[in-house]
Amino acid sequence: MKAYQLTGPRRLEQVQADDPTPEDGEVVLKVQHASICGSDVHLNYEPALPEERYPMFYGSPCHEIAGIIVESRNPKFKVGTRAIVLPETAVAAGGHRGGGLADYITSSKVIPLPDYGSTAEWVMCQPAGTALYSSRRWGSTDDKRIAILGQGAIGLSFTNIAANQGARQVIAIDLLDYRLDKATEVGATDTVNPDRDNLIEAVEEATGGAGVDVVVDASADPDGINQAVQLVNPHGLVISFSLVPVQEQVIFRHLEWMRKEVQIIPTSSGGSSNPTEAISAMVDLRDRGWMDPAKLTTHRVGWDDIPDAYEMYSRRRDNVIKVVMEINAE
Repeated sequence: MKAYQLTGPRRLEQVQADDPTPEDGEVVLKVQHASICGSDVHLNYEPALPEERYPMFYGSPCHEIAGIIVESRNPKFKVGTRAIVLPETAVAAGGHRGGGLADYITSSKVIPLPDYGSTAEWVMCQPAGTALYSSRRWGSTDDKRIAILGQGAIGLSFTNIAANQGARQVIAIDLLDYRLDKATEVGATDTVNPDRDNLIEAVEEATGGAGVDVVVDASADPDGINQAVQLVNPHGLVISFSLVPVQEQVIFRHLEWMRKEVQIIPTSSGGSSNPTEAISAMVDLRDRGWMDPAKLTTHRVGWDDIPDAYEMYSRRRDNVIKVVMEINAE
């Protein structure tokens, strides 16, 4: 089968690989569409990783994957079912056992999809589902003012969810105006660009001095957690979704956290006991018309353009938010 493989920093090469063989409980998915995730870019694609990490397992780094089941060793999932799958973890390799940049992938982590619509659209329920998992930590929203640091695809998903849940105020924060424009489209009541305005003062003004009850850190900035603690009200809640590269040093301002008695909750649906549940819930919500994560797709590319797409995403060119890649046409 055809596949891409990361052979060095910012170097995706086409390779030929053996078709995968499923283990008990797994399916073989023919990948139709995959999407680029920010974590795959700044944790794997961009940095110079230890030499033993290269080459990565074929198909990596890419974990947002949708297609059709062509072989099954799991009685719950029939051949012909369309699905999102999550890659299996390969502990020894320090990554995943396969990824979406290949014709096929095996997995036991399967989220069935409806029969209508393109998998290019349904695949976007994967990142939005991870945000849904974390958003559950803020509880009811009608009495809350919520700020979201970072308006990449994950931050925008948080913004969309908070708005749809009826949050009292939703404040989107980012350094890029095109992302803030998209945040307004998906429900932000206010936007702040810290490159132009003092963040604390701008939020104070936007809330009429009330401040914010919840801050979500989806910035991937090593200082994001400190910004969130500084921004949130005393006794408020910080939800940490930010995945900071391991080579980045995070210095936490502990005293400010203690003085404000802020609760910080780190969240990661991928490391939860049931990593498919929230994604399945997002599929159901899209099916019911409550939210459409596909609105965040800004680019679609074919197989040969995948390396350029990763560079575009990494460099934040052409107002990119989400890139969907066609692996095998439907």
